[in-house]
Amino acid sequence: MPISIFGFQALWSPVYLGIIVFFTILYFLITVKWRKEFAHSEPLKVKEIVFFLSGMVLLYALKGSPVDLMGHILFTVHMVQMALMLLLVPALLIMGIPAWLWKVILELPVIKPMFRFFAKPLFALILFSLLFSLYHLPEVFDFVKTDMMLHGIVNIILFISAFFLWWPVVNQVEGTRQLHGLKKIGYLFGLGILLTPACALIIFGGNAFYETYTNGEAWMQAMALCVPMGTLSQLTLSGPELFTDMSALQDQRTGGIIMKILQELIFAVFLGTVFAEWFRNETKNADDITAKALKDREQMAYHRHNA
Repeated sequence: MPISIFGFQALWSPVYLGIIVFFTILYFLITVKWRKEFAHSEPLKVKEIVFFLSGMVLLYALKGSPVDLMGHILFTVHMVQMALMLLLVPALLIMGIPAWLWKVILELPVIKPMFRFFAKPLFALILFSLLFSLYHLPEVFDFVKTDMMLHGIVNIILFISAFFLWWPVVNQVEGTRQLHGLKKIGYLFGLGILLTPACALIIFGGNAFYETYTNGEAWMQAMALCVPMGTLSQLTLSGPELFTDMSALQDQRTGGIIMKILQELIFAVFLGTVFAEWFRNETKNADDITAKALKDREQMAYHRHNA
């Protein structure tokens, strides 16, 4: 059965698109048109534009396009959403906002104490892992997915916790908490380890335990999160099996596997970047040490010659 039966609003979320466009325009107004109103501001870099736009486009694709609707039908798609929305989008947005603008944001009365408390690397790591694992407990997951307001609040909390998680890894703001070299590598490895139990529960569970993907009534309640009630009430549907050939258990296990694979791929990219950065620093330091040694040798030779 085609998902087009749910209508344009459910498929493309025009309100969500409007929000994304609004914040994108605001970003360029602040960083380009109004930039000179801020002290120590700098011209916007191409890579910052690419990072920010990539994050915003991906955010809309995951939560505003038909992908979001499919995430309520297939658990596999839901896990793709979670992996990219929590493990990639926050990092892109952090890197896309210039350091000078982050300094302005971090001085805001509400933001400053939040970052001071939540951006501590170990705390951010444990908090995110705990929230992610709790969210995917069957009882919690099903309860959250049947209430629109609660679902929205929980998703915002997860996204903010992911923001704090990535802050020590990718931010370039002087004077803030930053991880370097081996600490950054250990941090990402630690995150991978802490997320493994939740993925293992999903992959190796003996039965499909999410009611919102197996029980028709609970599934219809979850669909109301993205499909207008007027449209939903006109449809006679029994469950997600109408839109897929996979069994609920296969869908659940595939979702867990894909989540783990995407997590490893994203971490591999960041670990590769960290290693390249470390290698450049070591090479640069090695050249400095060599240059200093040659200079000292020349000075010693000069003094011996004059003596």
